[in-house]
Amino acid sequence: MSGGQTDAIVLRAHGGPEVLEVESVPLGAPGPGQIQIRQHAAGVNFHDVYVRSGLYNTLTLPGIPGLEGAGVVESVGEGVGDFAVGDRVAYLDSGYGGYARDRVVDAKLAVPLPHGVGFDTAAAWLLRGLTALVLADDVHRLEPGMRVLVQAAGGGVGQLLARIASRLGCTVYGTAGSEEKQRLAREAGCDEVIPYREADVAARIADLTGGKGVAVAYDAVGADSFEGSLASLGLRGHLVLYGQASGPVPPFQLQRLGAKSNSVTRPFLWAYLDGGARLREVSTRFFAMVAAGELPVAIGGRFPLANAAEAHRALEARAAGPFVLDC
Repeated sequence: MSGGQTDAIVLRAHGGPEVLEVESVPLGAPGPGQIQIRQHAAGVNFHDVYVRSGLYNTLTLPGIPGLEGAGVVESVGEGVGDFAVGDRVAYLDSGYGGYARDRVVDAKLAVPLPHGVGFDTAAAWLLRGLTALVLADDVHRLEPGMRVLVQAAGGGVGQLLARIASRLGCTVYGTAGSEEKQRLAREAGCDEVIPYREADVAARIADLTGGKGVAVAYDAVGADSFEGSLASLGLRGHLVLYGQASGPVPPFQLQRLGAKSNSVTRPFLWAYLDGGARLREVSTRFFAMVAAGELPVAIGGRFPLANAAEAHRALEARAAGPFVLDC
């Protein structure tokens, strides 16, 4: 049924997880080019933590956080030809709104969800999967024989990057903290796993590569790992900083890159999806890899929508994820 009310997490002020509270909110009918989805699951990402804390001022308050979800189409707006009532779909929406039981989204941001991929898997992994594929294909194209450093290789995107790089014939060095994360990194295809809390990552990379360093370092940790990633690069090495779980990287002098002709990139996924034009192409590839069992896509935990705060606490505690909200 279109319109009415639905439950959602409404962020009214930046702060800790306790600011995430469920409310009943109006649910408008889908307009032209839109679909209404009865969500089965919503993804929980570190991006959501940044939005909640105020590190990212990209959600107008009060607002509903959440970038991705999956469910069934309940109704369609005028001009929608790609979807029909009853279709299984997943979506990515940089305009947020995912932490809700029902929602309306532009049809161009939704993709068909194959029956071989569960709602929770799609909600937990679509953003991570697209991020990993874009990082490995577009931001720095991986080739056989490359030496690759994946910081936080036991995390969601880290596991996918490690598996993609390994399948392409790269030598993959991963870092991880806990024993559980180290196990996940090894299972994801890392040739060597460096316990970053106990070892000097750059020194270990130098030992493992005979001083040659890596062609690319993928780093989602930020402040705590940036210097180690930079020092691990070889000649013409590329540091891809795609997150900041430990906080933003302080300013540094660009001339430091000159000694080895290194480069640093701070990519943002949406710039590579061309406003949604490439979304279906990349997501179709990702779902096919998931259905074929080629990528690690376990779920770390499920939380009721009303317990979104607990999901954020688990994420910030570096618990093995990813996590989903059952809507």
